[in-house]
Amino acid sequence: MKYVLAIDQGTTSTRAIIFDQSLNVIATAQEEFPQIFPQSGWVEHDPNDLWSTTAGTCRAVIERANIGAENIVSIGITNQRETTIVWDRNTGQPLHNAIVWQDRRTADFCKELSAAGHGDMFADRTGLLLDPYFSGTKLKWILDNVEGARAKAQNGDLLFGTVDTYLIWKLTGGASHVTDATNAARTMLYDIRKGRWSETICDLFDIPMSMLPQVKDSAADFGESRADLFGRPIPICGVAGDQQAATIGQACFEPGMMKSTYGTGCFALLNTGDTPVKSNNRLLTTIAYQLDGKPTYALEGSIFVAGAVVQWLRDGLKMIRDASETQGLAEGADDTQSVVLVPAFTGLGAPYWNPECRGAIYGLTRNSGPNELAKAALESVGYQTRDLLDAMRADWSTEGATAVLRVDGGMSASDWAMQFLADIIDAPVDRPQVLETTALGVAWLAGMKAGIMPGQQEFAQQWALDRQFTANMADDIRDQKYADWRRAVACTLEY
Repeated sequence: MKYVLAIDQGTTSTRAIIFDQSLNVIATAQEEFPQIFPQSGWVEHDPNDLWSTTAGTCRAVIERANIGAENIVSIGITNQRETTIVWDRNTGQPLHNAIVWQDRRTADFCKELSAAGHGDMFADRTGLLLDPYFSGTKLKWILDNVEGARAKAQNGDLLFGTVDTYLIWKLTGGASHVTDATNAARTMLYDIRKGRWSETICDLFDIPMSMLPQVKDSAADFGESRADLFGRPIPICGVAGDQQAATIGQACFEPGMMKSTYGTGCFALLNTGDTPVKSNNRLLTTIAYQLDGKPTYALEGSIFVAGAVVQWLRDGLKMIRDASETQGLAEGADDTQSVVLVPAFTGLGAPYWNPECRGAIYGLTRNSGPNELAKAALESVGYQTRDLLDAMRADWSTEGATAVLRVDGGMSASDWAMQFLADIIDAPVDRPQVLETTALGVAWLAGMKAGIMPGQQEFAQQWALDRQFTANMADDIRDQKYADWRRAVACTLEY
């Protein structure tokens, strides 16, 4: 039996998963790492934590699987996107903490770019909006604010990468400075139509192009791991940003298919085929995956806070000990109360894109307590998803498109949250048997490239349903609840 090692480097933890040739999970290892909050709206990671948890979980999962490294034919990597790392080409040392995708420190610079009339150019070339979310302005901030950084960059001594690029560089001992098209598409530096880094944008940001990695297909030769890491060199054959990897893992290969992943944030992708669709509703145009040199595009809506709102109940309010407790609390909530939580802890993402507004709770009474707050937290994820889907339907003709939403991620395990989601979007919600769709997607890429896993069509046929949630909420209740949400968002944006 041959195996694939999938690395899933996320925002709050790193996981390593061993898959067999039939795409069954053989073993899993996971390790959390600290979040760094230097000031309000700033979020960082220590790059050494990202690497040490990656190396540690990979070794642990190989040991747990009780297989030899000689039986692992390839490695796949999926990663938190947009998170920005700059390191010294010669020493390998990071120049600064990684600036995380949630970080909002470049909001003022994005406003300056917009005021100068650059918004349309960025949208046309990159498919993205001028927002601190993306990597390009984070990279510029590091070059502008770390002493000596710009001079070192101009001398060719610094490298830039999203997390996949940094991990590949570390895994290969500095032999490979590469990324894939899905991650490149999230930097705000990559022309998604021409398939290359944009000199115009790099010049505008004063970013030397020598810092940028080579861009490859999502299934490609990314190099080999150092022999001393796992006992022998293992080829790295699959790479995709986490949301694109989940799209692949959900087998959303046909135009019109949609998936939504509920992790720290929530990300919905709609496959639009070989045509990049420009949004009129502040969604993103991105690359869903790239195979054999051909990109497949998607519309994406990004919500900054989904599972993170449950983490806030646990770590901020100390209201729960475990995320699973929210379902019982929500079931016990007083239905006569209309408590609405807008979780804009780091601003609001699509379709609002307001980096400066902050979270708010509306409708509190003396009888409001943990039950009502838990319910409002779970409902906020459903409301935000409806915002995204309504925008997608307005942007792209749904003729021939499936009306079903495929879901995955930690929060999708909550029956209560998924039932509310189906109710509020008034459409079926399909939860697959395999919830590890992000790791599954990149494992398939790596295994397919290595020749031990099936092709795209056969892989899609293997997708299996765990449960379908169908809407059973009365139309008048749905309309009233969503109107309450829209009113709460409007008040939050005006505050």
